[in-house]
Amino acid sequence: MKKLLWIVPLLVISCQKEKPVENNAQQDSLSAVLDSAPAKAVDSAAVRDSVINNAPATKKVLAKGVMRDTDNGRIVREADASELPFTIGDAFTGDNEQLILKIHHYPDSEFSASVTPENKMMNIRINQIKSPDGSYDGPFGRTVSGYPLRGKGSEVWLIIGKSNMASGDATGSFKVTVE
Repeated sequence: MKKLLWIVPLLVISCQKEKPVENNAQQDSLSAVLDSAPAKAVDSAAVRDSVINNAPATKKVLAKGVMRDTDNGRIVREADASELPFTIGDAFTGDNEQLILKIHHYPDSEFSASVTPENKMMNIRINQIKSPDGSYDGPFGRTVSGYPLRGKGSEVWLIIGKSNMASGDATGSFKVTVE
C-alpha cells in the first residue's frame, strides 16, 4: 500500500503534458535555416556545413580550395600552404569531436597557429601537430608559435579538440588561424 502511494504521484507527474515551446525571434542561424527549409527530408549535416562554410572568413578560403569532410566525430579539412596565412571557421556540435586540418606543401621549418573560440570558456585547444616525418607532438594550448617541424616532407597536420584535463563545454564555433 505504501508503494502505491509513491507510484501514483510519479505516474501523474510523468503523464502531464508540457506546454509547447514557442519560437523565439532571436534564433541562431542554423535553426533559422532548418525552419525555413521545405518539409522534405533535410540533411542537417549539410545545412550545418553550409552555415559554417558561409562565414565571411571561411568563404574567402573555401574559394581557394579548402576541403571539408566529416566522419565519426572527426572533421577533416585540407588546405594548400600557398594560401597562407589563412583563417577558417568551424564548429563542434558534439562533445568529443576533433578537427584535423591537413596543410599540403608546407614549405617552412617552423609552424604557427592559433584557435580562437567564439565563447572564451569553450574547452578547446591544439591537441597535436603532425610533422612532415610523421611524428606527433602535443598537447599545446590555444596558440603555438614557431614550433620546429621535424623531417622532410610537405604535409603538416593540426589536430584540434577538447582538453580532457579541463572542464567546460566543448561545443561551439571557433576559428583557426595558420601563419
